[in-house]
Amino acid sequence: MAQPVQYLGTGRRKSSVARVILRPGSGAIRVNGRDFEKYFPTPALRVVARQPLDTLEAGTQFDVLASVQGGGIAGQSGALRLGIARALLGYNAELRARLRAAGLLTRDARGKERKKYGQKGARKRFQFSKR
Repeated sequence: MAQPVQYLGTGRRKSSVARVILRPGSGAIRVNGRDFEKYFPTPALRVVARQPLDTLEAGTQFDVLASVQGGGIAGQSGALRLGIARALLGYNAELRARLRAAGLLTRDARGKERKKYGQKGARKRFQFSKR
């Protein structure tokens, strides 16, 4: 049996990981088996996740199936963005220049800063008492 044409991409952001499957289709996006609009409740998160498709004006050419784990919905949205961009490179490597110019292929390495000893948190100190 012939394998369906699909392109894979993995994106990470903070502690979130998105595994993306891109298939030729009508533009439907499903995240963890749920509808895209229901999974990402705010328009800002949806804009971030759809950015690679909107940049290339390919929103109605592909169906996106994504499995996202870890972190919060903002990190998951950023991970999905990178995963879609990397999957689009599998489709056509000549898109690299346009995606790179839009800043969509850069892995955002910022994460949670570790707690330091002798402090209450990463930056916050215990209350200081002069007397």
